[in-house]
Amino acid sequence: MSANRTPSSAIAWVLTIVFIPYLGAIAFLLVGFGRLPARRREKQREVNELILSRTEGFHQVSHRDQWPQWFPSAVSLNLNLGALPMVGGNRAELLPEYEGSLAAMTAAVDTATEYVHVQFYILVLDSVTEPFFDALRRATARGVAVRVLSDHLSGFLLPRRAETLAALSDMGAEWHAMLPLRPFQGQWQRPDLRNHRKLVVVDGRIGFTGSQNLIDPTYLKKKNLARGLRWHELMVRLDGPVVRELDAVFVTDWYSETDVLLPLDTTPVLVDSRTEYLDAQVVPSGPSFENDNNLKLYALLIHKAERRVSITSPYFVPEESTLLAIITAASRGLDVELFVSAIGDQALVYHAQRSYYEALLRAGVSIYLYRAPTVLHAKHFTIDDDIAVIGSSNMDIRSFSLNMEISVLVHGRDFTDSMRLVEDDYRANSVRLDLADWLARPVAQKVGDSLARLTSSLQ
Repeated sequence: MSANRTPSSAIAWVLTIVFIPYLGAIAFLLVGFGRLPARRREKQREVNELILSRTEGFHQVSHRDQWPQWFPSAVSLNLNLGALPMVGGNRAELLPEYEGSLAAMTAAVDTATEYVHVQFYILVLDSVTEPFFDALRRATARGVAVRVLSDHLSGFLLPRRAETLAALSDMGAEWHAMLPLRPFQGQWQRPDLRNHRKLVVVDGRIGFTGSQNLIDPTYLKKKNLARGLRWHELMVRLDGPVVRELDAVFVTDWYSETDVLLPLDTTPVLVDSRTEYLDAQVVPSGPSFENDNNLKLYALLIHKAERRVSITSPYFVPEESTLLAIITAASRGLDVELFVSAIGDQALVYHAQRSYYEALLRAGVSIYLYRAPTVLHAKHFTIDDDIAVIGSSNMDIRSFSLNMEISVLVHGRDFTDSMRLVEDDYRANSVRLDLADWLARPVAQKVGDSLARLTSSLQ
C-alpha cells in the first residue's frame, strides 16, 4: 500500500482483496499504485527549477495591497507544491461558448510567428474542430513549429484517430501521445493515470486553458447523439507573464514524452500594475507530483472563504477533506452553491456524486441541476468577491489524485465578476434541488447511489 494513501482508500483495498482475493489482488497490481515513475517526477522538478531560477521578476504581482489577508498563504502553498509563482500583469477573457472558444483559439494560432503548443486530453479532427486544424496547417506552412500532445488511451476510445494523426503528420506538426501504454516498448504505468490537461500556447504571448476538449460537443458517440447530449464548457484566454507558466506545463509534458527539453522564456518579467491587470498563478497537479496540489488548494480556499463559495464541477465525487470544507463553509453561514448536470454521461460517477447531495443539502448548500440534455462540463469556482479558479480539474477523487490537471488561480474583482455572470447563467438554466424531494426519491435509486459511492474509494 502507498504511504500516502487515504485511510478510506486503504480500507477499501483491504476489503476488496479479502473478499475477492484473486480479482482484488490483480486489480490492485494494475491500478493500486498512484504515482508515475520516478523519472517522470524528476523531469517535473527539473523544469520547475529552471523557470524559477532563471527568470528575474517572476514573483512580481500587480495588486498585492488588494489581496485578502490570508491570500499570501495560498500563493505560498501553490508555489511550494507546484513550484510556479503568482505573477501580475495579466489579462483574462472568459470564453463560455463552445464554438466561440474554438474560434478564439483558431484566430490566435493565425497570429503565430514562432511556435504553437497544443495539449488536449481528447483531440479529434471533425467538422467542428476542422477550422482549428486548418489554422495549424497554415502555421506550419509559415514555418511555425507546431507541437501537439494528446492522451494515448483516450485516442483509442473515440473515432477518427487515424484521420486526426494523418492530418497532423501531413501538415508537418509534431505529435506525441501522453502517458502511452506500450508495455513491449517499456512504456507502462498504472493504466488509469491519465493526462487530462487542456491548453494552447501561441508564441508564449497568448494562452488558453479550461474544460474543453478539442472535439465536437457531442463527443461523436452514438449514445450521446441518441440522447441529444451536448457539452457546455468554459475556457479562458490569458495574456501576460502567466502564459509562460502555461507553457512551462506543456514543456514539462513534452519533456516527459520525448526526452527533449524545449527552450523556456526566462527573460526578465516586467509587471504592469494598471487596475485592469490580474494576478494569476498556474497550478499543475497530478501523479507527477508528490502531493495532491489541487486538493490542498481547493480545501484551503473553501476554508478561508468569508462570504460565498460557488462551485461548478461535472463530476463531483469529493475527497473527505474537500467535502468537510464545503459542509463546514455552509454551516458557518456562507452562501455555498454547487452547479452540476441533471444528467450524466458516466453512470458510475453520476450515481456516486448523487450520494453526496443529502449531506450537502442538510448543511445548507444550494445544489443546481443544469437542465438536460446539456452536460455542464465546465470546471471552476469562485470565492467571495475577487478570487477564482478555472481549469481542467473536476472536484473529484480522480482529478485530485489520478489525473494530471492544470488550474489557474486568479485574483481580480473584474474577472470574478465575469465568472459570477457565468454562474448566473447556470442558475437561470438549472433546477434547484429540494431536500424533501430528494429524500422522497425511490429506494432503488438510493441503494444504487450508495453502492456507486463505495467504488470511489478504490484509488
